[in-house]
Amino acid sequence: MARRALQGEDLARFEAVTLHNITYASDGLKIKGYLALPPGGQPTYPAIIFNRGGSGPRGALTPETAMPLIGLYASWGYVVVASNYRGVAGSEGETEEWGAGDVRDALNLLPLLDALPYVDHDRIGLIGGSRGGMMAYMMLARTERFRAAITFGAPARINAVEHSAYIRKTMVKHLLPGSVEQVEAELRSAVVWAEKMSPTTPLLVLHGTGDRRVDTEHSLYLAMELQRLHRPYKLILYDNADHVLAGRRNESNADMRWWMDRYVRDGSPLPRTGPHGA
Repeated sequence: MARRALQGEDLARFEAVTLHNITYASDGLKIKGYLALPPGGQPTYPAIIFNRGGSGPRGALTPETAMPLIGLYASWGYVVVASNYRGVAGSEGETEEWGAGDVRDALNLLPLLDALPYVDHDRIGLIGGSRGGMMAYMMLARTERFRAAITFGAPARINAVEHSAYIRKTMVKHLLPGSVEQVEAELRSAVVWAEKMSPTTPLLVLHGTGDRRVDTEHSLYLAMELQRLHRPYKLILYDNADHVLAGRRNESNADMRWWMDRYVRDGSPLPRTGPHGA
C-alpha cells in the first residue's frame, strides 16, 4: 500500500527502512513490538511512539501491517517503535487490558528509546489511531515528555455514547473482571479530564467524516474542550474518509508529517492559544 502511494525519493527512503522485532519489559512482563529504523547517515534521530488500534489477535501488528505505518514514519527520518501490548502476539499477560495495562506498555517504550544511543531523547513524538489514540490521550495525562502528538479516529467520549455503539461494546468486552462500566468509560474518555493532558504537547486531532466505528463527534467534542482550555491543538476533519482515513490517506499523511517535523524534529515553539490578534 505504501509503495503504491510513494514514488521517487520518498519510495527510495521507504525501501531503505529496516524493521525489527523487539521484546521489552513492562510491569515485569515481556512485551513484543516492532522497531523501524530510518535510512542511515545521522548520529541521532528524533523518535515516534506509535499506538496501534484494534483488539485481540486480529488487531495485533505483523511485519506486513507494521511496515506501511511505522515504516512510513521512519522514512520521514524518525526512529519509530510500536507495542503489541500485553496478552497478544506473543506478549506476556492474560489480557490486553484495553485502556489500562496496555497504556503502561506504551509508556514503557520511553525507557526503551532512552536506552538507544541514536535517539535524541528530547525529540519524541506520539501517534495513535483508534483505540491507540484513546491510549495516547491517557498517556498525555501522565507525561509531558512528548514534543507533539497526533491521533486519528480516536474515541474521546465513550462515556457519552449509546451502549449499543461499536466502540462502547468493544470497550466492555475488554474491561477487567469486576470493573464498573460507567467509571471505566469515564477513565477512557478524554473529554471528561482534558485539563489533565499535557499543556505543552501540541495535539493534532484527525478524523474522517465517514467513520462508522468512532463517530466524528468524539473529536469535535474534544476539540471544543481543548479550545475552552486554550490548549495547543489543531482539528482536521476529512470528508470522504473512513476510520483509518482511507480516501484521504495521502493528504492526512502529509498533515501528520508536517506536525511531527514542525514540533518534534524542528522543535518549533508552541502556537499561540487563546484570544489574540485583531
